[in-house]
Amino acid sequence: MTHDSSDFMTEPELMCRHENTEHNNAAQHYEVLQELGDCYVAVGKYDDAQKCYEKAASLDADKPGPYVGLGVVALQRNMLDDAEIAFRVACRLEPACAKAFAGLAMVAQQRNDYKQAFDMYLKALDLDVDNLTALLGLFQTSCRMGSFAEIIHYLQLYLDTHPGDISVMFSLAALYIKEGRLQKSRELLRNVLTLDPGYKDAANLLEEVEHSLAQKQQIGIEMI
Repeated sequence: MTHDSSDFMTEPELMCRHENTEHNNAAQHYEVLQELGDCYVAVGKYDDAQKCYEKAASLDADKPGPYVGLGVVALQRNMLDDAEIAFRVACRLEPACAKAFAGLAMVAQQRNDYKQAFDMYLKALDLDVDNLTALLGLFQTSCRMGSFAEIIHYLQLYLDTHPGDISVMFSLAALYIKEGRLQKSRELLRNVLTLDPGYKDAANLLEEVEHSLAQKQQIGIEMI
């Protein structure tokens, strides 16, 4: 006759085992709801996403994920005040939550407060240099503000770990042009076209860079 190990457990041990099982089930349920909410957001089903995030928050009110998700949903609906509240809750729960700071930056950007957006995107990238949302947002706000040193720095850092990302390479090449660093831009654009010979925007920009460099060289020759 075989015996289950629980046959020999005391009542407190059985209660503890039951609580652990419930905790594990709740944690798994939370993760499923969080992932499902993200999937719904990706396909534009915001009502379903909101329900998932709200249920996830009820299972674990101390995690920032559901509130980041609720902030994204509110942002998609242009409910900026609700989005800001949700992202701030996430920041309070986890002060190092890069996604929450990126969310606050997007809210500020929607309000045309580019200085605030710029600062929040920088904070997000300080916490997570691979945050593409923050990289794109910082690029957009940098163009608005005419300040490119910070975004160039973070794009360079990103490419250090993602050397084949041609969209980021192209953006960095465009910024090098704005900074007057034509040789660096030409080098990067050539690398882009090596990876993707059919990238027409990169080919057109390279043609412009080559033309500008040729003009500068001609001016230099004439001055000799």
